[in-house]
Amino acid sequence: MTTAFVLSGGGSLGAVQVGMLQALTARGVEPDLLIGTSVGALNAAYVAGHGAGETSLDGLAAIWARLRRRDVFPLQPARLGAALAGWAPSLCPNGALRRLIGDHVGFERLEEPVIPLHVVATDVASGQEVLLSAGDVVDAILASSAIPAVFPSVRIDGRDLIDGGVADNAAVSQAVTLGAEVIYVLPTGYACALDQPPAAPLSSALQALTLLIEQRLILEVAHYADLVDIRVLPPLCPLSVSSTDFRHGAPLIDRARTATGRWLDEGGPQLAHPERFLSLHRHHASTSPPLATGSPAAVSSTHGGTLP
Repeated sequence: MTTAFVLSGGGSLGAVQVGMLQALTARGVEPDLLIGTSVGALNAAYVAGHGAGETSLDGLAAIWARLRRRDVFPLQPARLGAALAGWAPSLCPNGALRRLIGDHVGFERLEEPVIPLHVVATDVASGQEVLLSAGDVVDAILASSAIPAVFPSVRIDGRDLIDGGVADNAAVSQAVTLGAEVIYVLPTGYACALDQPPAAPLSSALQALTLLIEQRLILEVAHYADLVDIRVLPPLCPLSVSSTDFRHGAPLIDRARTATGRWLDEGGPQLAHPERFLSLHRHHASTSPPLATGSPAAVSSTHGGTLP
């Protein structure tokens, strides 16, 4: 059976996917193909290039542990002013992100890895989903990660492409089209336990996009659940880390690995209606477990994810 891993976007919460990947690998579950969107495309590309083994994922975890906002979103006052005045195409340049991708992916073209890799972007002119399966891998991931107004669009094959999370459909449909019979969905989740709604433009944009991604996933998972074997790994919940806050990579990875491992061991993939693990909701920030504990509390509080 063909097993696909679908990795969604979510900014700094992409660290959660590393813990999920570690839990899956520890139980002998590895992908036959990878489909990534935004930060999920970067994680998927790393796995495609380096493999899904323990050593590879330890390397990915190390990258996330030292990653900081300036490595992805370099906020420059002059650039911000120029963008607001209409003299620059985005709040942030994408040079730092381009270097990050180029330094760590480990290959140059999408068609090179042993594990097939597909990257989802959006055509800014039509809003249609674009699946990138060949061509320059750095450009593809940059396009898939080009959050509107935050990063500039990326031109590929005559089309201006932006973040795949904006597309009409999420990547689950692409996994089905590519022949996957078992689909593991690795969502980053979203900050459901913030003290206050995000106030800064960058944080607001990322929060809005993660909510949009969650909504898209709910619809697609529900639509395809009766057609293929879809296994949605529950995102961490409650969660009080903003998708622009990169200071918590290591504890997010630890917490996700523990929670995902327990969920898998207790039969989570066999639960009906996998879309319910993605339901939109909000907690008070005080309910969020301390990040440093690596708490598995997400298993019993994943909006309907309690096991019988």
